[in-house]
Amino acid sequence: MNNAADTATDTLARKDKSGSVISGGHLVAKALKNEGVDTIFTLCGGHIIDIYDGCLDEGIRIVDVRHEQTAAHAADGYARQTGKLGCVVTTAGPGCTNAVTGVATAFRSESPILHIGGQSSLSQHKMGSLQDLPHVDMMTPITKFASGVFSTERVADMVSMAARECFNGAYGPSYLEIPRDILDREIPVESAVIPEPGSYRASVRSIGDPADIEKLADILVKAERPAVLFGQQVWASQGQNEAISFVRSLDIPAYMNGASRGMLPQGDPHHFDRTRSDAFKNADVILIVGTPFDFRMGYGKRISKDATLVQVDQSYATVGKNRDIDLGIAGDPGAILAAVEQAASARIDDGARSSRQSWMQSLRDIEANKLEKLMPMFTTDQSPIHPYRLAYEINEFLDEDTIYVGDGGDIVTISAQAVRPRNPGQWMDPGALGSLGVGTGFSMAAKLAHPEKEVVCLYGDGSFGMTSFDMETAQRFGAPYLAIVGNNSHMNQIRYGQVAKYGQERGNVGNKLGDIPFSKFGEMIGGYGEEVHEAKDIQPALQRAREAIASSGKSAVVNVWVDPDEYAPGTKAQTMYK
Repeated sequence: MNNAADTATDTLARKDKSGSVISGGHLVAKALKNEGVDTIFTLCGGHIIDIYDGCLDEGIRIVDVRHEQTAAHAADGYARQTGKLGCVVTTAGPGCTNAVTGVATAFRSESPILHIGGQSSLSQHKMGSLQDLPHVDMMTPITKFASGVFSTERVADMVSMAARECFNGAYGPSYLEIPRDILDREIPVESAVIPEPGSYRASVRSIGDPADIEKLADILVKAERPAVLFGQQVWASQGQNEAISFVRSLDIPAYMNGASRGMLPQGDPHHFDRTRSDAFKNADVILIVGTPFDFRMGYGKRISKDATLVQVDQSYATVGKNRDIDLGIAGDPGAILAAVEQAASARIDDGARSSRQSWMQSLRDIEANKLEKLMPMFTTDQSPIHPYRLAYEINEFLDEDTIYVGDGGDIVTISAQAVRPRNPGQWMDPGALGSLGVGTGFSMAAKLAHPEKEVVCLYGDGSFGMTSFDMETAQRFGAPYLAIVGNNSHMNQIRYGQVAKYGQERGNVGNKLGDIPFSKFGEMIGGYGEEVHEAKDIQPALQRAREAIASSGKSAVVNVWVDPDEYAPGTKAQTMYK
């Protein structure tokens, strides 16, 4: 039990931390506060506890999870939802390695997160200390910047440097390793290098070469059948308003992927989503904004060679990669779109606008035809439940403020055929890395960022089993959400390929899961749970779950048993491997 002398000493030490001296952990917190970070996601460890102490003093929320993978995904999700820097803090060794998948997901998804990791003391370097690993070497390939911090005086400066790199060109993660003795050491405040907020950043809203803006304007003015695809970067850079104005002003049909889904409402005459392949085959000008020519785009091979192809991207390295283009512009998507609109809108004559209206009507007719063909699957009462019916019911369930998260393989691919978020930023998925297990961290982060909004996560049963215990964390921090499990007791996206290649007898090897009534999990953590076996019961179950969350403040799990022998078209075509 502390005596009066110990209490006086503790009080003096606290006074010193806020006055004449400051520790490395408190410098981390001050630097994070300067970066606009209001929340860190973490799992405790002895190497990093002084950062927590600093965060308490700076008013930064500390969300402690059960697994570092969830912490990293949550930092990624928080960045996607807020447009600000996300932050994950892990201890050394397994704390860092557990977070690797989340950081790599952010890297491929171009999400700005700062990963701060602990390390044993410099005085124990190369001695075989607890949890010692070469973290910087491990993190370098999956970050835009990775470094150790070797003096307490430079802690805040290095945090600012790493954060700045997260927004250099295409966004992405940075990693800082800070040894424990660097964090714990106290130095005179005047010895610390603390960059002044707003004094060490250049504007990133570049339009590239103004001559190229004029070239693109000329191309679009002359186009009769233009089309544009808006990718993740448009939302991440907060360029959605410029993008909306661009398509409406120039009468261009728009397609969206990633978080840019929902940028235009369903009824908008410029919104298209089922005819991208048709547009890319028949357009005379195609503009790709903020998404790479990776496997999701068939490496650019699915775009007609007869079209004039223009690519706009935050990263110079991405422009023209995998596919030759006619014009490339590296810069800020929103700034570029606004500049092109200004240069082109007054020059488009009535004849060109008439051609574009006819072009959009032809695409709209194809969309209506494709939707009509899907409706039998969307509305089928078959048992086991068709996964397309589940996706359709989820779309019918969403409201204007629902954030939709997809975490899975085949089930999420199917959901993209039906689920239409009502606003931009309200669609979240694993992105190009295809990570399973993102849903829990994403959902918790989305609810923490927007407590006034509803969050719904569709999991496959495989992905739900990976990180779902952190649903309890979400509840603990007042961020309940609705988990819908499309349960077919398989890792089905892989299963299809195995059955097709090796036959039915070997089709279940390595992908067959147990028949788990996951609704019990919702009840176990004090929330709501319900099993659904018939299609007609999906909507009522979702409504009951929504009401339970609203009344109890606890999460809900609706476990929907779907047919394991129904697959997404992309799974059947194995397009992810082509």
